[in-house]
Formats: sequence, structure tokens, C-alpha cells
Amino acid sequence: MIDLAKLKNLTHSTFCGEIHNVPAPPRDHARILRHAGLHVTAQRVAVYDEVIRHPHADVDAIAVGVRSMIGVVSTQAVYDGLRALTAAGLLRRIEPAGSPARFEARVGDNHHHLICRTCGSLADVDCAVGYTPCLDPSETAGYSVDEAEVVYWGHCPNCQQEIERTQARTRSPRKNPTIEEKL
Repeated sequence: MIDLAKLKNLTHSTFCGEIHNVPAPPRDHARILRHAGLHVTAQRVAVYDEVIRHPHADVDAIAVGVRSMIGVVSTQAVYDGLRALTAAGLLRRIEPAGSPARFEARVGDNHHHLICRTCGSLADVDCAVGYTPCLDPSETAGYSVDEAEVVYWGHCPNCQQEIERTQARTRSPRKNPTIEEKL
């Protein structure tokens, strides 16, 4: 697992009042992979860069981006790169219900996600502040809790507009009312 203290001198930012790893410019990817204890390969650098450029992408989208950067690469090589980068703590795997796994490079902070029920778009939300009883379980059953994963579900702005347009069309009066409606 990556030591975030070592990386904070390479790149850092503040989330929730603490310093956390934030992706570096592409020229630093190889150095970051080395600091994480990984062998640097073209595939791993390309996978890391693609996830940074397209947070919350799924494996198929990441593979397309990697191929556009370095040419022919198998889907298995992309999976292997994602697995190694995630195990090293450089990437985070997100598994929304009913959706393929997605990946992001925003790691080390306890941020949450908003997911659109209609189109599946996903957005980051900074960690909850103030009183957050749902983040502290009432019973741990002996587990040592080290993270709480919160997912907010709803509709993105684009889908909200489409839903409102659809509802407005179904509520609008018909041009040719039936006899019963005339009475």
C-alpha cells in the first residue's frame, strides 16, 4: 500500500482538512508508480493517466483511452494495470449497484459519490461535515472500521430536465378531449 506521507511532497491537496494524494502531471506518473513500489510499464502509466483524465470511467472506456495513447493493448493488460494501481493505493475502485466497476485517482480522502439513477453519471462530493451519525456504526460486530462508503442516488441536472419535460407533456391538456372530459 502506498505511503501517502511519502507522496505528499510529490503532489498534495487538502480535502476534509487533511492533506491527501492528488494526481500529478503526466511527467510525474512514473515517479509516483515507483514510490508506490510498482514496476513502471507503458501500460500502467497509460492506465493511470487515463483514470486521472477521466475519473469514474469503467474498464471499457479506460481501455479505449489507453489504446489511443499507446496502441495495441489487451483488455486483460488494462485489468492487470487497474488491479496493480488499486492494490498500491493509487486508484480507488467504485462499484455502484447495477453498474460496472469504475475507477478514480482521488484516493486517501473520505469523499462520497452522487450517482444518477437515469444515466448512471457519477460525481464526487466532499466528505460529510458536522454531525454524521451514519458514519459511526451503532454496532461493529467485532470489526475494526476504517472507512465508510456513502453513495447518494438521484438524478443529474440533465436527466432532471428531461424528467420535467416528460412530466409536463403528460400533464398538458389534450387538444381533442373525450366526451366524458367535456361533461
